[in-house]
Amino acid sequence: MLQFVRKMSAPISSGRILCHISEIRLDRILVNGQSFRWKEENPGIWTGVLFDKILKLWQSETTISYQIFGNTKQESGVEVTATDSSKKIEVATCLKEPNIVPTDSVIKQSVKGEEKHCENSYEDLIKDYFQLNIKVGNLYQKWSDVDSNFQSISSKFGGIRILRQDPVENLFSFICSSNNHISRISSMVEKLCENYGREVGKFNGKTYFSFPTIFELSEDGVESELRNLGFGYRAKYINKSAQQILEKGGETWLRALREIPYAEAKKELLALNGVGAKVADCVCLMSLDKTDALPVDTHVWQIAARGYMPSLSKCKSLTDKLYNEIGDHFRTLWGPYAGWAQAVLFTADLRQFKEKDKIP
Repeated sequence: MLQFVRKMSAPISSGRILCHISEIRLDRILVNGQSFRWKEENPGIWTGVLFDKILKLWQSETTISYQIFGNTKQESGVEVTATDSSKKIEVATCLKEPNIVPTDSVIKQSVKGEEKHCENSYEDLIKDYFQLNIKVGNLYQKWSDVDSNFQSISSKFGGIRILRQDPVENLFSFICSSNNHISRISSMVEKLCENYGREVGKFNGKTYFSFPTIFELSEDGVESELRNLGFGYRAKYINKSAQQILEKGGETWLRALREIPYAEAKKELLALNGVGAKVADCVCLMSLDKTDALPVDTHVWQIAARGYMPSLSKCKSLTDKLYNEIGDHFRTLWGPYAGWAQAVLFTADLRQFKEKDKIP
């Protein structure tokens, strides 16, 4: 296979995005269990992989700064496209018409072709990933008006928002989350990338990889290989779900779930091997644009029992009936962005934040 020299002495793109820290807190949303590939390499400086590039992020009171690193030549070209419900906008179009703001970022690998990029398109993709078109300050106020408990807790946890992730990475990351904790999930996700992804470059002495495609995860032998890598029973879930998705139409099918109602999208996900209600709701919320999807785990169950549904304290297990009751209670209370409100209380309940008192 033809090899290229990979040198990244300077970023291929960089810039600043105006956004007040009250609207987004990188130190919270990048480590609160939504995505598992972000690392704080230095205090306040985050490194991760998005749209097959290495991103370095940091923020001040009023801006998010970014640098993007990547191979100037690839073994296979990468075409970045942005789509909404009615059309596709290629990055080439962004180059010609920089005022176009994509609403749905899609990464497609092609056998041939040069890498296409421009600062406007990268900035738009970052804005899309963080969903900066949604003003969480306004949402916080609406939730506080109807929920005094939320008002009390959220006063110390501003800037929590839902990431808009790639559905493939989001789904398979959360299949890894079954009976697991954040640090081990992160380790498994990195193993997937290192063993089945494509090298996207080196940065500060570390090699970074793309998230594997569904095809790569569906191949024969993947299950046994993943078991050898320590994935346990999740190895079968990953391999079988990838095969199921290919049979349904591949990544196109998965991304198309963004265009159908929440209940229908969740039902489709539940048909995949190893996907239960919580994983389905995480994917619906974090990559399929279902803002009222509300994942319920032990944290959320305890939050509901303490401050909202005291009768839950008598329940010994989280049944399907209770799961739905908790979700419906919060959807009635918080409205169409209930999943976002839940993320605020969930983050505040995480051990790593409980003793911190960072007020924006």
